[in-house]
Amino acid sequence: MTQALEIRGEAGEPIPHGIKSLSKLGIEFRRSEYSIVAAGPGTGKSLLAAMLATKTNVPALYFSADSSAATQMARATAMITGDDVKQVKEALLGGDFSEYAKILGARWWTRWNYDARPKPSDLERDLLCYYEVYNVMPHLVVVDNITNVDTGAVGDAESYTFGLEGLNEYLSEMARVTKAHVLGLHHVNGPHADGLTPIPLSGVKGQISRVPNLILTIHVEVDEMGSRVLHVSPVKNREDMADPSGNTFASLRLNRRNLRLEEIDDGLPVYV
Repeated sequence: MTQALEIRGEAGEPIPHGIKSLSKLGIEFRRSEYSIVAAGPGTGKSLLAAMLATKTNVPALYFSADSSAATQMARATAMITGDDVKQVKEALLGGDFSEYAKILGARWWTRWNYDARPKPSDLERDLLCYYEVYNVMPHLVVVDNITNVDTGAVGDAESYTFGLEGLNEYLSEMARVTKAHVLGLHHVNGPHADGLTPIPLSGVKGQISRVPNLILTIHVEVDEMGSRVLHVSPVKNREDMADPSGNTFASLRLNRRNLRLEEIDDGLPVYV
């Protein structure tokens, strides 16, 4: 057993996200582990992933198959600077983006790939390129979304699920080999696609819950001030508490101005 002390290295080291309400529920994104964030379209899973890639300030590689370069650049710039995302978009599309470019350029350790349909070989190529340039593997790898990864022809529902299962095994192995935390974004089943009620573990599309160390689902509500609140549920967590029903969650308010996710208060997260 003591051999584990020598071979562990950075494995198990949490990515420093600094979100108190997540930590209170035992939600940590640990290196050498694979996690999934599943939610309906437009619910905020990409915002959560982008916030992790920018807020944690660690070496990161983000495969953005689901969103364009312009969209992700505007989001990341607003999150980093705190400026209004509309102002950022105006500067990007027609104004002077030079000052923002300097700020983004200083974050050289965060790299992005915008291929709409990357293959596993493309993921490996970019990881090797990252290591070649920086002499270190990323601490955080985001795959947005895992269904955008080209795993070959899919003829029916059974082969679709089998392909997802194999891809999950592959991404979990990637986490072990690179000692990165690999975060995959994923969809949910039809009845939960509106994202308005807690999403259970069974709501994850393709029933691919066996492999990931951590699975989070997100549902939303609009509060009395007209703000959008994201409720993040740990429906599977090998390291800490989990509630497969999705009815235990941490709540974060979306600042629509700069797209940052903010703590609602210093109290405990909501329990239903």
